[in-house]
Amino acid sequence: MCRFLTGSLLLLISGNLFSQDSARRAFPSSRRNTRQSPAIGHFYGRIVDAKTNKGMDGASVQLLMSVLDMARHSRRDSVIRGAITPSNGDFSFENLPVFRNYHLRLTAIGYKSIDQKITFSLKEAQSADPEQRLGAVDRDLGNIRMQVDTQSLQQVTVTGSRPLIQLGIDRKIYNVEKDISASGGTAVDVMRNIPSLAVDIDGNVTLRNSTPTIFVDGRPTTLTLDQIPADEIESIEIITNPGAKFDASGGVSGILNIVMKKNRKPGYNGSVRAGVAKRGGYNAGGNINIKQGKINFFSSVGYNNRKTISPGTTDRLTFISYPEYQLHQVDSNVANSQFTFARAGLDYFLDNRNTITISGTLVHGMSKPTTNSSLTQDTLYKNGSSNSSFTRRFSNTSTEFNNKSGMLSFKHNFPRSGENWTADANYTQGQSNSLNQTSSELYEIPGGPLTSIYNQQQNTSGKNEFITAQTDFTNPFTEKSKLETGARMAVRNISNLNNFYTADSGGNLLYQPLLSSNYSYHDQVLAGYIQYSNTVGRLGIQMGLRAENSAYQGSNSYAEKDVNSPDGLKDTLGTFSNQYPISLFPSIFLTEKLRDNQDLQLNYTRRIDRPGFLQLSPFTDYSDSLNLSRGNPNLKPQFTNSLEMAYQLNYQKNTFLATVYYKYTTDLITRYQTKEINPLTDSVVLVNTYINANSSYIGGLELIGRNSLTSWWDLTTNLNIYTSKINAPDSIHTAPASYSWFAKINTTFRLPKNLTLQITGDYTSKTVLPPGGTAGQGGGGRGVTVSGNSQGHSLPTGGMDASLRYEFLKNKAASLTFSMSDLLATRRYDVYINSAYSDQHSLRYRDPQFFRLQFNYRFGKVDVSLFKRKNKQEDPENLQNNTDSPIN
Repeated sequence: MCRFLTGSLLLLISGNLFSQDSARRAFPSSRRNTRQSPAIGHFYGRIVDAKTNKGMDGASVQLLMSVLDMARHSRRDSVIRGAITPSNGDFSFENLPVFRNYHLRLTAIGYKSIDQKITFSLKEAQSADPEQRLGAVDRDLGNIRMQVDTQSLQQVTVTGSRPLIQLGIDRKIYNVEKDISASGGTAVDVMRNIPSLAVDIDGNVTLRNSTPTIFVDGRPTTLTLDQIPADEIESIEIITNPGAKFDASGGVSGILNIVMKKNRKPGYNGSVRAGVAKRGGYNAGGNINIKQGKINFFSSVGYNNRKTISPGTTDRLTFISYPEYQLHQVDSNVANSQFTFARAGLDYFLDNRNTITISGTLVHGMSKPTTNSSLTQDTLYKNGSSNSSFTRRFSNTSTEFNNKSGMLSFKHNFPRSGENWTADANYTQGQSNSLNQTSSELYEIPGGPLTSIYNQQQNTSGKNEFITAQTDFTNPFTEKSKLETGARMAVRNISNLNNFYTADSGGNLLYQPLLSSNYSYHDQVLAGYIQYSNTVGRLGIQMGLRAENSAYQGSNSYAEKDVNSPDGLKDTLGTFSNQYPISLFPSIFLTEKLRDNQDLQLNYTRRIDRPGFLQLSPFTDYSDSLNLSRGNPNLKPQFTNSLEMAYQLNYQKNTFLATVYYKYTTDLITRYQTKEINPLTDSVVLVNTYINANSSYIGGLELIGRNSLTSWWDLTTNLNIYTSKINAPDSIHTAPASYSWFAKINTTFRLPKNLTLQITGDYTSKTVLPPGGTAGQGGGGRGVTVSGNSQGHSLPTGGMDASLRYEFLKNKAASLTFSMSDLLATRRYDVYINSAYSDQHSLRYRDPQFFRLQFNYRFGKVDVSLFKRKNKQEDPENLQNNTDSPIN
């Protein structure tokens, strides 16, 4: 495995991968591309009087395209679109092939005609900026002034299809539609294939060894990654060091922005899908998009059912008090889960420059994990003797969750290209209800007589909601300089009710107020930013400043012991709050264009991580007597200063990106283990909580390459070498700094007979647990879960995934995909935790060699006159014989 990765990475940085002949074979001719040109282009604008600047009524607008006259064996200009402008002067032409040469011809009585060439290229299609990619096929030609002296329109650029991965200095874009292995899965399956991202067996994602902030369509979400169907995702943006325009949260890691599918092709298009998976899992779904006139409607629905298996073991030596005891725990976890995902919305085009969008999402799901555990505990005495006990524990959990969200947005494009104003409001709410029942049977030795039974039940209900409102304005001064500014409000409300019960010998439930809690939390962030960018010669400059006002407050209602009370208890309401009137977050990006195909960038940002709900909650979770956990309401936010230097080289169809990064964090939020007294049993117990450490740093070198080795073989490689260290008070044991590395390879083979093979492999060396992050949370046996903290490390792990797709029917409208994850059954969760009171080793596997078979069928008709009579002009779709083709 190591030799394979090393050899591939050496090939990556080699500059002599291709001969001239192989390069020609790798790039189809422009003539061939023209015949296969997708008809998704859209031109629009407004005809105005040059003197009054008012829209012109009755102007004739014609769009001409050069076509081959088969009778005369010569080329001629043919009118493919035409319109007479209304009183406001607007015109709009859709459904245009993007690789053709056009003329825009304008005539009006009393005005001089305008005949302007409009050319097409692939430049903006390769941009890492999503706004540029969208604008490449949906372009505003601005206000066209008709007067005696003709003024030429600026050249318009429209783009074609995108590759699997687009690499940019400031971000990476992973186009999910090109990833065959994710079909039928969730967002977790997509993340496994993306460079820079490591995903553990439970679906926890880290970006350069830190947990990133997850956005959906640029906004916060209450959804988890395993609740988002992969087939509904268009692309994922990986932003390692966001500038002032972005939310300042997520300072240690960065941002993962999940862009959901929404098509604006004229006519209708969509797909249906169905699949089966290992252990009887199945999924089904579909989506449809209809665009006609001023309305673009989009909708999708999906259902997913899955069964997972996760065996594991835990060994712990506890020396919290005398005598010491040693625990050996064997877990078998089986979880059945299902969820339904539905999404719908529409764009309403008021005119060529004003659009209103409304959309909503509903998610409903259930999860029923069952864990059977065998626990052997040896009590160790100083004289060498020991006593043993054995426990069989059965845990059943039933969780139901619901999520709903809605968005309303408005966008106005000004006549000047690139100048626009947007405003949107978002609301997201999630609710969950969970019932956990645990029964423990105690024996003196395995196989011996039953000595006692202990039963407990925990009822938990929670609700969280996000409310955001944002407005942004972009003002381009020139083609090379622009000013961006905006404001944002974000409000979050979280509540959690936890009732704990024990059962007596008759099976009656007894409420335990000392172990129960009612918790609520509210925070808000008010932000504004300004960002200026310019290009002077070969030097690009982007400077920004973001200001945020933040505050949070919480309350916790719980019971405490009180000897003076009749029942020995008293009700207590604890409150906490913190406020930061103003925090400033500067950013600066300097980009030097060394040559036409080489860029060098240096950037700096300051960002923040505010403590989350579980990190602040003062409630102690006693549901697992061997793994108690509690938040810390006294936590402060942590601030991170990030510095990156990146070099990018583009050669032919290949890209090489090298990045050196360093992040320094103050008041780092990290896990910590402390010794306390159980209020119910008065015994000494260990509680996992959070503290603010002094500081920490993360530094490393990341190399990424995307290579088109031949016309049928693409290869993406990724190597990340890094180190991290937590600086804490002397009383807290921390892991020493050490170097680690992570490697990933994603390769695609386009085989004969419409077959495509995709193989992904990854490897992570021994690594200090992510500072303040999470390693391997959830999904395993009770007593095995351990959060990332300053006191542990994970052992090496890695694996390989493979997918094979067969496409058939006309225009490859249908496909069958067979995927298998963890092909070699080598991925595992293998973690050591060392503290002042215990040493623990946990080992767990989850769903090795999991397979899935998926069917997908695409349909559609790209046609602007779908619901009206055909006009008699020549149709560019007919010219390239693909009017009735399924959408590609």
